[in-house]
Amino acid sequence: MSERNPDMKAPRNYLVVSISAGILGLPFLGVINSLILLAGLFLILPLWDRANPEKAWAATSWFGSRMPGAERIGAVILLSSFILPPFLGSYGQDVLISMCLYIILAIGLNIHVGLTGMLNLGYIAFYAVGAYSHALLSTRFAVPFWLDLFIGACMAGGFGFLLCLPTLRLRGDYLAIVTLAFGEMVRIILNNWDSLTGGPNGILGVKRPEISGIEFTRPIHFYYLILVMTILLIIVTRRLITSRIGRALMAIREDELAAEAMGINTSRMKLLAFSIGAAYAGAAGAFFAAKQGFVSPESFNFLESVLVLCMVVLGGMGTLFGPVLGASILVLLPEVLRELHLYRMLIFGIAVVSMMIFMPQGLLGTRKQ
Repeated sequence: MSERNPDMKAPRNYLVVSISAGILGLPFLGVINSLILLAGLFLILPLWDRANPEKAWAATSWFGSRMPGAERIGAVILLSSFILPPFLGSYGQDVLISMCLYIILAIGLNIHVGLTGMLNLGYIAFYAVGAYSHALLSTRFAVPFWLDLFIGACMAGGFGFLLCLPTLRLRGDYLAIVTLAFGEMVRIILNNWDSLTGGPNGILGVKRPEISGIEFTRPIHFYYLILVMTILLIIVTRRLITSRIGRALMAIREDELAAEAMGINTSRMKLLAFSIGAAYAGAAGAFFAAKQGFVSPESFNFLESVLVLCMVVLGGMGTLFGPVLGASILVLLPEVLRELHLYRMLIFGIAVVSMMIFMPQGLLGTRKQ
């Protein structure tokens, strides 16, 4: 069947979108409201496609044969994220903000670990650099958030470049140890440099984003801002993966010596990958500081790096939407299991061990040919 005749696939696509939205809303809306949302979407989507048959992003074409199966799930999550906020309170919106923040962090770390094969255990340090860049510039020099967002990404990317430069010849466990040490160094500096960072007390009064004099104060404002950032970075990452640079990074991951023999400048590519991934974390850190209005070293400990790495591994290293799915699960799952708080870590541990046994490539990972 040709791609221009998706009539047989459309009902399945509508059902996938509707069920995904219902599952995503389950922790916040409850069973009854989630079923209402599911049924409403299943009825509305066919009407939308019939009214807009020429739209490239209508449900039939987005979730039809054009898009690989692994990417459909990530697209469903993003589409559901646009629909859910009106049904949620402030708490639910805060949870989704955290989900988008971790998605950005997981996508950035995936460039290091999944695409290039460089294990980074201190990734959260770049997140801290972006957060403190905005905090210091906004409180001491009254620099607006939108400029700080760019500066924070550039600062984190610069730190990534400087960290990668002396470690170009390191691989595997040795690189992991160096990045772990870097992450701890950044945390200790932030904790002890009282005159600059405020030490353990952190920095208060971080400036929030403004548009035409209107300051962002409600969670829904921050939610749509971080959602737009997430979508833009996913688009950029997609272009990166499908470009010559992306193929070069994957060649380095598979065999660095063979990639170098084929004429790939492995040093330059690794520096570029480390800088881009760090810049993602810096942008997320600047947003985090603006959202909280406060930063402190306790928010950037080693366990945060481990959590982001788990998101990448769970979803599938080297895939585009694997980190999206992994971050969504690890942020939303504790909310689903809140009533089972005594057992949720046991359930989570069993699920992770089972996945490593039966799906070692991750939920969306592809088997190597």
